[in-house]
Amino acid sequence: MDIKGFQFSAVEAAIKKPGRKDLALIFSEVPALACAVFTVNAVKAAPVLLSVERIASGSAQALLVNSGNANACTGEMGMVVARETSHLVAEILAIADDAVQVSSTGVIGVQMPVDRINNAVPALVTGLSSGTLDDVAQAIMTTDTFPKMEARSCQAGGISYTVAGIAKGAGMIMPNMATMLSFIICDAAVEPAFLDAAFRKAVDSSFNAITVDGDMSTNDTCLIMANGMAGNAPITAGSPEADGFENLLHDVLLSLAKQIVKDGEGATKFVEVRVTGATNNADAKRAALAIANSSLVKTAFFGQDANWGRIFAAVGYSGAAVDQSRLSLSFNDVCMAREGVFAGGDAEARGTEVLKLKEFTVCVDLGLGNGTATVYTSDLSHEYVSINADYRT
Repeated sequence: MDIKGFQFSAVEAAIKKPGRKDLALIFSEVPALACAVFTVNAVKAAPVLLSVERIASGSAQALLVNSGNANACTGEMGMVVARETSHLVAEILAIADDAVQVSSTGVIGVQMPVDRINNAVPALVTGLSSGTLDDVAQAIMTTDTFPKMEARSCQAGGISYTVAGIAKGAGMIMPNMATMLSFIICDAAVEPAFLDAAFRKAVDSSFNAITVDGDMSTNDTCLIMANGMAGNAPITAGSPEADGFENLLHDVLLSLAKQIVKDGEGATKFVEVRVTGATNNADAKRAALAIANSSLVKTAFFGQDANWGRIFAAVGYSGAAVDQSRLSLSFNDVCMAREGVFAGGDAEARGTEVLKLKEFTVCVDLGLGNGTATVYTSDLSHEYVSINADYRT
């Protein structure tokens, strides 16, 4: 990956338990434009509260992130720790405290081991000269089974630039600032208002279009830093390079979002839920999310049971405008029901074969208008219960 002006580091601080790197740092060699979106949960972790405050400046130069402890529901001490640890990073890097974003993931309600973190920070900063983005991706994992990364390049005015990103997430995944952490870096020069608009648009069509279990975390954060060190003229809305940047950013975020769903806790299926024919896009999204979040639908996916009735039921209670006599449904290209009526025994057998695949698409046509939406989800297995029944131990 050729991205200019960013450095990376990860070390072991034994935040939850020893034996793995769990404290990471991303550093831009120059101040970068920055914007972020955060959880809409009313219960927010200390690092989220601090980062919301700091991102208002529209710039950042470093990100300090840990796994193993969410620093959520930790009271005033949680804020003290977030400020103290980020101050130490800023001091060693010789940058302002407010230039350091903070993020955490892990167990809720446990005080952070501040001494262990502070003791690890000097080595963390020293390690910037030799670390990689992959090191950071691995350090932020919790129940993830693999690190999630994506990088793509494009040109602006004949100058090459790169957008790269990492993410973590496997459980507590639900749209509305998706339940996960993701950090995006870019060496292109981008006009601030255009960066913010393009970023939020990309988040809505990627991280806000996934769900694993319908749950929402206290720590969700998606942050982008663009440092301009590629040397291009700033990309602006309406410029010839604008579409290329937006498409690249969308592709990177969607790849990361899909990786999260594929790594859903206990997941054996990756399912694209595509709703068409709604009265508007908002209704289509309501119907798609109702399908994707239904425990009955998700367990049927796991059991490879072509139970299309559960899907119609979910659409019916979704809040979208529905006329059941116009509903049609297919698994991949196998029509299961048309105009509200079962397509027959042959469809049942062929639909069951589709559900045996690791990846498939559920297509629902409401038959009412031009509204569309796509949501990505997983099945719900025995393993999901096992993972979450003893997460804290």
